[in-house]
Amino acid sequence: MQGGYRAAVAHTTVEPSPTPPPEGVLDASRGPLHPLAARTLEAAVGAVWGDPAARHAPGRAARAHLDTARAVLAGALGVAPAELSLHPSAEDALDVGLRGLLHARRRVGERVVLSAVERSVLLLGARDAEPVPVDASGRVDEDAFAAALGEPGVAAAVLQSANGEVGTRQPLATLDAAARAAGVPLLLDATASLGRDPLPAAGSVVVADAASFGGPPLGLLAVRAGTRWSLPGPRREAEQGRALAAPWVPLALAAAEAWRQGEAAASTDAEEARALVQHVRAAAATVPDVEVVGDPDDRLPHVVTLSALLADGEALVDELARHGLAVTSGSACTASVLRPSHVLAAMGVLTHGNLRVVLPLAAVSPGRADDVERFCALLPDVVRTVRRRMGTEDL
Repeated sequence: MQGGYRAAVAHTTVEPSPTPPPEGVLDASRGPLHPLAARTLEAAVGAVWGDPAARHAPGRAARAHLDTARAVLAGALGVAPAELSLHPSAEDALDVGLRGLLHARRRVGERVVLSAVERSVLLLGARDAEPVPVDASGRVDEDAFAAALGEPGVAAAVLQSANGEVGTRQPLATLDAAARAAGVPLLLDATASLGRDPLPAAGSVVVADAASFGGPPLGLLAVRAGTRWSLPGPRREAEQGRALAAPWVPLALAAAEAWRQGEAAASTDAEEARALVQHVRAAAATVPDVEVVGDPDDRLPHVVTLSALLADGEALVDELARHGLAVTSGSACTASVLRPSHVLAAMGVLTHGNLRVVLPLAAVSPGRADDVERFCALLPDVVRTVRRRMGTEDL
C-alpha cells in the first residue's frame, strides 16, 4: 500500500520537474509543499482525475487511490479510515466538527467550553460562550476550564493541542480526562501541531491540517467511533456524510505523500527546529524592548513570536521582506485595517509590533538554518529602522 499510489501515477507522460527550495521562508503556517508531495500532486493531476463517486474506470481508479490516501492520513491521526473525512480547509473541518457535536447534543444544551486563544472559527462557532482565560504564556486556566465543564447546558468542549501563534502547549491530558469525567465530548484542534509535535491520544473529535506537515491545505476531521455526532438537515453525500462533495484526489494523494515523507524524520526535525527557535529567542533578548512571548520550554518546536515595543508589526514584516525574509505578524490584517491578535490580547501582552516565525520542515527548506541566522543578524537593525521611521526610536 505504501508505494501503490505513487506507482500508479508514475506512468504520466511528463515527468514532474523538481521544485527549487524556497529561500528566506520563515512562515510555514501555510508554506510550500514537501518536494515529493509537490511531485505527487503534479503527476496525480494527469493520472487520477476521475470523480471517486463515479462507476466508470477513471472513477473507480480515483476511489481506490482516495481510499489509500485516507488510510495513510487516518494513521497520522491514530484513527480508523472510516472515522476520517477530508475537507477543503482546516477551517471548514473545524466548523463542521463543532457543528456536528452541537447538533447531536442539542437536547443537553448549546454551551461550548473553550479557551480564549482558540482559532477564530471556533470562537465564532461557539456562539455566546464566555471563553476560559489564559495566563501570560497563553496556557488555559485548568481549574476554570474543568469547572466550566460541569456547568449546566454544556454540549461540547474545544481545546487546541498547542497554540499556533505563540507555540504554547495546552494541558491536554488533564483536561481531556476532565471532559470524559464530565461526559462532555472534546474537540481537539491539532491544526498547528500535527507532524511537528507528538499528537496526544485525546479528544472525541480531532481536526488537523495537512499544511502543517508540508502537504496542501486540506482539512482532516476524525470523529471517533461511539461519539454522538450529526449535522442538521439531510445527510450529506460524501465523506462519511460530512461533506457536500468528495475531495479532489490529487490533493489527498499529495497530503498522504507529505505525511509519509515527514513521519520518519519528525523527531530529528523537531529537535533541530527547537534549537533554531532557541537561537531566535536569544537574539531577540539582545534587542531593547523586544519580548519573546509564549512558554519558553513547553511549546511547539518550530514556532516563536516576538513583540517589539514602539514598532508596527506590518512595517517589521515589510522591512524583513526587503531583505528577502518572509515572516508574518502576530496581528491579523483585513484589507487595510490592522486588527490586533486576539491570542496576544488574551495573554495580556502587546498586540501590535509582533513578528511570528514558523519554521518550515528541513525537507521543504534545506536552508532554514541559514535563514534563521540571517534573521537573527538583521533583527536589531530592522527594529531600529522601523522605530526611526515611526519617530519612536528615542521614546
